[in-house]
Amino acid sequence: MSETINTNEGKKKTPLNGRRALPPNNSNDEENEVPEMEAFGLIPRGFNPKDYLHVVNVYMFKDPHEINKQQHHTDKYDSPKLIVRRGQAFQIQIDFNRPYKPETDQFWLEYLIGRYPQQNKGTYIPILVGDVLKPGEWGAKIIHKENNSVRLSIMSSATCIIGKFRLYVAVWTPFGILRTHRNSTTDTYILFNPWCQQDAVYLDDEKEREEYVLNDVGIVFHGNINDIKLRSWSYGQFEENILDACLFLMDKAQLELSGRGNPIKICRVASAVINSRDDDGVIAGSWDNTYTYGVAPAAWTGSVDILLEYYSSKQPVRYGQCWVFAGVFNTFLRCLGIPARLVTNYSSAHDNNANLRLDFFLDDEGQVDTKLTKDSVWNYHCWNEAWMTRPDLPVGFGGWQVVDGTPQETSDGMYRCGPASVQAVKHGHVCFQFDAPFVYAEVNSDVVYSRRDKNGTQVIEKIDTTHIGQLIVTKEIGGDGMMEITEEYKFQEGSEEERLALETAVMYGVKKQTTQDSVYQPQTDVDMDFQVQKAVLGSDFKVTITFRNKSHNYYTATTYLSGNIIYFLSAMEAPFRKQSASVEDLLSFDVAIKSSEYMSELLDQASFHFFVTARISETGKILAMQKATVLEIPTLRIKTRGEMVANKETSLTVEFTNPLKQTLENVMLRLEGPGVLTTMKKEFSQIPKNSTLTWEVKCIPKRPGLRKLIASLNCDALRHVYGELNVQIQKP
Repeated sequence: MSETINTNEGKKKTPLNGRRALPPNNSNDEENEVPEMEAFGLIPRGFNPKDYLHVVNVYMFKDPHEINKQQHHTDKYDSPKLIVRRGQAFQIQIDFNRPYKPETDQFWLEYLIGRYPQQNKGTYIPILVGDVLKPGEWGAKIIHKENNSVRLSIMSSATCIIGKFRLYVAVWTPFGILRTHRNSTTDTYILFNPWCQQDAVYLDDEKEREEYVLNDVGIVFHGNINDIKLRSWSYGQFEENILDACLFLMDKAQLELSGRGNPIKICRVASAVINSRDDDGVIAGSWDNTYTYGVAPAAWTGSVDILLEYYSSKQPVRYGQCWVFAGVFNTFLRCLGIPARLVTNYSSAHDNNANLRLDFFLDDEGQVDTKLTKDSVWNYHCWNEAWMTRPDLPVGFGGWQVVDGTPQETSDGMYRCGPASVQAVKHGHVCFQFDAPFVYAEVNSDVVYSRRDKNGTQVIEKIDTTHIGQLIVTKEIGGDGMMEITEEYKFQEGSEEERLALETAVMYGVKKQTTQDSVYQPQTDVDMDFQVQKAVLGSDFKVTITFRNKSHNYYTATTYLSGNIIYFLSAMEAPFRKQSASVEDLLSFDVAIKSSEYMSELLDQASFHFFVTARISETGKILAMQKATVLEIPTLRIKTRGEMVANKETSLTVEFTNPLKQTLENVMLRLEGPGVLTTMKKEFSQIPKNSTLTWEVKCIPKRPGLRKLIASLNCDALRHVYGELNVQIQKP
């Protein structure tokens, strides 16, 4: 077949490196035409193609209500093309110029993808018409004949390439092969199939398939362990042009077409191309609160705008943070048919040297030395899990795999992470690719507080084995609540199995730093704790520090509190508040935090990180503790008027009251809802303090059923303001 394809000599040729016979085939887009007439030799004079069987029309049954999209669960895709899932039969009808006679007529189908179709690479697929369809193998059989038409049932391979195929019908004549001409309306998208047992992404629970493949709205859990917050995110994997945008990401990552049937390879390259580091991928990350030439991460309400902007501009979209990377990655996976979910890990370690411990260095006074301390703890971090078999690993390590598009550390020379088997992470089998040691450290590191003594020995003051990975959650199936999955990643803290998993991880080369060159004398007779009062953004609040003296001795302590605004992904910046106090006989005391101290410094997350250390005067021992807290942020209200009906105009309002003691300036509102309205934006130059803003929006909902509207408000003084509303769209 490959010899017959015209290679467009005029085009600039890719240099052939090494022993390749053909240039790399890593684009779904480029194509070469196949000849409509492929002669076997000299053609006799009187030959007229019309004398032979001739294809008049090919009908694809590609409307959302027709059999193919209904049976393949692809009826929600906003696309005029046929979209089917691999390893499952679909139907087409061919109309000929006369009735088809099986005794004398011979025709077959040809599916082609990419630029240099080759049968052995799975990019050129000839399908002869037979009597039986074998499950999970390419084949076609006639299921109905009427007048000049035949209806075919076509089975695709359960391992075939994912992408957009071109279809030709070829008819045999004694003098050569006649093909249909190039017709883009017969293009067929083939996706992964979680409904097919032979597919590597097969998921056997219908409720899980509805959630992890077909649900186009999700929940992002954020905040911190003591104050969990949630917001909705529009994945929008079925929206117009999103499928093409997701296929383009594989072209951008230069993934060979022959590798595009393998979910492991697809996840690996996608985790690199979702971020813009080292390959000009989809999203540029920013963690410094300056978003002058882009959109603040907190302002996005979903993935659609980001993917469409990238698909049209081919330039990284500004800006993202972990939940934005995870939201867009989830859209990509679900759009291609790989079951996926967004996961949040509270108190997530970023261990920059993979030694399974986070080192916090204290100075002589017991305060954190920010110059020496390079490891950090995020109050939360989001990543994704994708569902697939792992034939490259021993039995038992398939199922959920961690994939993370947030650029943290490089892996094989690029910023990417995964797929790492969750099961392997849990059992400490971190020798299995990809990036299991890094994920293991994110959920299971120890926090070690230490200081240098005058004589140079390192004294460990405290080891906290329970601070990291305290809670790992995802959205529940079929609802908006939270499902805890901590035990998927780790055994009960302190249990026999947990220590065994740790020893296994160390045995497989994760460096667990020994404490032999240092002195560890834990403080046993005094406990310290502190609580941060729940507070609304813009108001004062207090931190209460309490001691518990378990001995009969009289102790006094010098206590240090340092309050930092949380900067994602970096070590602590200079604190906005430092306080030291002497405490007689270890009594509790309060530290007041005024809004005037933090409002000018406040970043995206409206979250603080408090370090409290105390030095016991009589013994020289140091107590240390850290906690994050998140301020309450006002919300948006979305209201509808009357009932909402598909294809009928309706109006919505978004309301917001400014609770701060200042005027908000250059306020941007966004509103979106998959199936109801595409993203709308409106800017307000000012919202005075205590005043209410109202924005009215008109829209025409497209799809009936239960849908979700998601709104965000963003300005320099206030971020992470959201509102959402579930709406029932009636049938017209």
